[in-house]
Amino acid sequence: MFKFLFDLFKPSKTSIIAEEDSMKKFLIVGLGNIGDEYANTRHNIGFKILDFLAKEEGLTFETQKLGDIAVYKFKGRQFILLKPSTYMNLSGKALIYWMNKENIPHDNLLVITDDLNLPFGTIRLKTKGSHGGHNGLKDIQDKLQTTNYNRFRFGISDAFSKGRQVDYVLSEWTEEENQKLPERLTKSIELIKSFGTAGVHITMNTYNGT
Repeated sequence: MFKFLFDLFKPSKTSIIAEEDSMKKFLIVGLGNIGDEYANTRHNIGFKILDFLAKEEGLTFETQKLGDIAVYKFKGRQFILLKPSTYMNLSGKALIYWMNKENIPHDNLLVITDDLNLPFGTIRLKTKGSHGGHNGLKDIQDKLQTTNYNRFRFGISDAFSKGRQVDYVLSEWTEEENQKLPERLTKSIELIKSFGTAGVHITMNTYNGT
């Protein structure tokens, strides 16, 4: 009798394998605006980090529904890299579509964004927080219906005069910043790999503030 009940209610081998497979998949969303005129702007650091990872690993982005997609396989994990094509203020639409399509667990989502409150090049991983006025994060928060999601914040500093915030985030990096960016981008892709292999908390302890 007990064996019958156990066999009746135990999860199938297929469902267990499917769950294990989904836990090994990660959605890495780099925020930015499409168009060449935005390519090297501070607001597009999410795109820039994913482009740098793709270049380093020989990956190619393909234009698909609501964004450009590349798949990176590393240490038994599958990282789905997404650059939304919806413009910044609708980033959540692309994120939700690809989370559902690829059956990505909430804990395996990582959003890469610029942050005015951090010095240039500072990287910080958080598991929750407000949108802080950032239009991309605002839409993601609205679509997810929670402020609890992993976000990778890349500092762009706040070196702008009063009333010039929009001009600043949509302006290009300075010559000095461009010289320092390669090292910062290398550190950023190390963080992404660690997020998928070591987990969010170890990654936070290792990389936050570096």
